[in-house]
Amino acid sequence: MPSVEQIARQIVAREGGYVNDPDDPGGATNFGVTIGTMQALGMDLNRDGRIDAADVRALTRAQAEQIFVEHYFRKPRLAELPEPLQASVFDMYVNAGGNAVKILQRLVSRMGFRTADDGVVGPMTIAAVADAAEAAPDHLVDAYGIARRNYYYALADQRPASRKYARSKAGGKGGWITRAEEFMAPRYRLSEAEHRQRTSAWA
Repeated sequence: MPSVEQIARQIVAREGGYVNDPDDPGGATNFGVTIGTMQALGMDLNRDGRIDAADVRALTRAQAEQIFVEHYFRKPRLAELPEPLQASVFDMYVNAGGNAVKILQRLVSRMGFRTADDGVVGPMTIAAVADAAEAAPDHLVDAYGIARRNYYYALADQRPASRKYARSKAGGKGGWITRAEEFMAPRYRLSEAEHRQRTSAWA
């Protein structure tokens, strides 16, 4: 398995550079790090007494990678999850925060392993996910990827402004969907026809 630092580099590469999309609730973002995260961490990079879009623009790739490793992997205890799951949950955590853990908690609960639905990796969740991984070692990672993909589709169902992240302008898979499917076996990825059918109700 790649190191957490290698995974962070891959996440930064997927996230891309500076954007400030009005349809993105996260606001100004650079390498996947939002202005809200930088404000919470007190990252006044240009030292002008405020943390704004200029600081987001000034963020380096290396700083983004460090933020992800410390605050999106180590601090939320993702390292205590089964190793095969870590890359996908880490990538999802960068993208969706605690919802990445909630998706996993709901998945293992449906499998019959009791845990809370609170988005926090604590002792109960660690034990439940370990039991689920032992019971279905060849399927849990794919099942999580599918649950993650379903989360993105459902989010786009509910929020039309977010549909451009799940479906490209040409009607194919958007970044959210290809990102989720990157962490699952090819046989579980939707065909283009299946994706178009899933999104056919969107305007």
